[in-house]
Amino acid sequence: MSRIDLEKVPVKTGSIYPAPYAAMMAGRSSLRLGDAGGLTQFGVNLVTLEPGALSSLRHWHRAEDEFVMVTEGTCTLVTDAGETEMAPGDCAAFPAGRPDGHHFINRTDRPARFLVVGSKAPHEVATYSDVDLMLTLDAGRATFTHKDGSPYKAPEGDQK
Repeated sequence: MSRIDLEKVPVKTGSIYPAPYAAMMAGRSSLRLGDAGGLTQFGVNLVTLEPGALSSLRHWHRAEDEFVMVTEGTCTLVTDAGETEMAPGDCAAFPAGRPDGHHFINRTDRPARFLVVGSKAPHEVATYSDVDLMLTLDAGRATFTHKDGSPYKAPEGDQK
């Protein structure tokens, strides 16, 4: 594969999260660069956060490593240990199996961007630190449950 033309990579918006969490991802978009380049063993995404946007719910992965490098603007990394402001060139790593929930927030008045590189395990479980939610991925199929393993059902009025 040669150079990836960023102008031709589709912009992904929205979220696979169930209600009410999907609405919380407004202002987040990404370019799936690994997919655009035909990569299958790890993902590479360029994420853009508009002012006030969250990258995700705070989460950690059982089977997948994750690496982030800020490329533009400033965003705040939130982990179990607290908050860290990150600027272009700053990096963070999240080893698989370490239960330290993380996400990024853009608290500035300008867009922020960061590159995310993560492994693609055939079976993955992500646990969301601040809400009663878990995601299981099996061969690309996503299933949401409560942390006790019971099926997740969106609260009344939030179902679509």
